[in-house]
Amino acid sequence: MAEVFALIVAAGRGVRAGGDAPKQYRMIGGRPLLAHAVDAFLAHPGIGRVVVVINTSDAARFAEAMAAHLHDPRLAAPVIGGETRQHSVHAGLKALARQHAADDAIVLVHDAARPFVTPTLIDRAIASAAEHGAVVPALGVTDTLKQVDAAGRIVATADREQLRAVQTPQAFRFALLRQAHDAAAERASSGFTDDAAVCEWFGHPVMTIPGEEAAFKVTTNDDFQRAEHWLGDRRETRVATGYDVHAFGPGDHIWLAGVRIAHDKALVGHSDADPVLHALTDALLGAIGDGDIGTHFPPSDEKWRGAASHLFLSDAARRVGKRAGRIVHLDATVICEEPKVGPHRDAMRAAIAAAAGVEIGRVSIKATTSERLGFTGRREGIAALATATVEVPS
Repeated sequence: MAEVFALIVAAGRGVRAGGDAPKQYRMIGGRPLLAHAVDAFLAHPGIGRVVVVINTSDAARFAEAMAAHLHDPRLAAPVIGGETRQHSVHAGLKALARQHAADDAIVLVHDAARPFVTPTLIDRAIASAAEHGAVVPALGVTDTLKQVDAAGRIVATADREQLRAVQTPQAFRFALLRQAHDAAAERASSGFTDDAAVCEWFGHPVMTIPGEEAAFKVTTNDDFQRAEHWLGDRRETRVATGYDVHAFGPGDHIWLAGVRIAHDKALVGHSDADPVLHALTDALLGAIGDGDIGTHFPPSDEKWRGAASHLFLSDAARRVGKRAGRIVHLDATVICEEPKVGPHRDAMRAAIAAAAGVEIGRVSIKATTSERLGFTGRREGIAALATATVEVPS
C-alpha cells in the first residue's frame, strides 16, 4: 500500500479568534489547538509521517506544543510556511519531495484549526484518494443561502442542493497535488483558499466524500467555547433498535438496504419502501431521542412520495453528528423467505455505510426466514430489525 502523509497547515495568524497567540496555539482542554490535530494523525496507524507547516516566528511555540511527541519518529521537523495558505501547502509539498515521497503516496492536507478529525474520516479520505486522486470531505448545506450586492440587498437565492460545505483533511495523490501547486506557482496564480481549488484550476476533477460535524473549524471565540464543551463532555454509549415492515404488491423489483433487487413483486410504501433503511433510521433516531422516521418524514407529506430511503438514513446520521455523537456500529436483520440476501450482502453494507457516513466495517447485515410462519413466511412482505450503537455526550 502507498505511504500516507499528513500535512498540517499551521502558519496562519488566526486574528479573528483574538488572544495573545495565534489561534492554533491557544489552549483547549489544557493543550494547544494544534496539539489535538497532530494527536489525531499520529494516533492513526495508517499515517506514515506528519509534517506541520508553521510561521517563521512560531518555532518556540511549536516546540512547546509538541513536547508530548518529542520522540515520535513520525513527526517530522516543522516546515516554514509562506504568506498565504497556498504558499504554505506548497512549501510543505516541497519538503515532502525532499524527503523522497513517492508519486503514488497519499497526502492529507489538514487545517490545524480543525482539532477533532476522527479515524473514520481519515480512513475514508485515504481510501477515496487512492481511488480518485483528489477528494474532499463535505457536508450538505442546510441553511438557505442568499447572494447579495455591495449594499447588502439580496440578488439571488442559491440552490443549496448543489452546494457543499468543504472540510479537511483533503486527500490527494502526492504527484497530482505537487504538480498542481508547482503549476500555480509558476504562473503566479494565487488566491486559492483550499487545495481542491488548486486541483480544479489544474484541470483535475475533485470528488467529495461524506464529512463529519466533528470536523468543524475553530475560528471565533464562540468556536473555542464549543471546542471546550466538546472536550469537556463525558461520552456515553447508547444502543437503540428499529423495526419496519412492508407488504408486497405488484412490481418487478424491491429496494432492500439501499440496493435495487429484481423481483416478481414490489414492496408497497410511501417512499421506496426499503424496510432495512427505515429500521436503521429509527434505530439512530432512537439512540439520540429524536422521534422516529414518521416524525421527520411523515407519509402525509407528498414531498417524500417515492423518495430514496438513503436520504432518511443520511439525515438521521447527520442528526447524530449535530449532537456531537459518533456512530459506532449499525446492524440489521432481514426477515423474509425471498429474495436471498447473501448475494447482495456486500453491496448492501456499502450502501448503508455511504448513507450513514461510516466505514463498511461498522455495518453488518444478516438474514433469516420465519420458517414459513406468519406474514413473512407466507411471502406477504418483508420485515427488518435494526440496532444502532452510538457514542454521544452524556
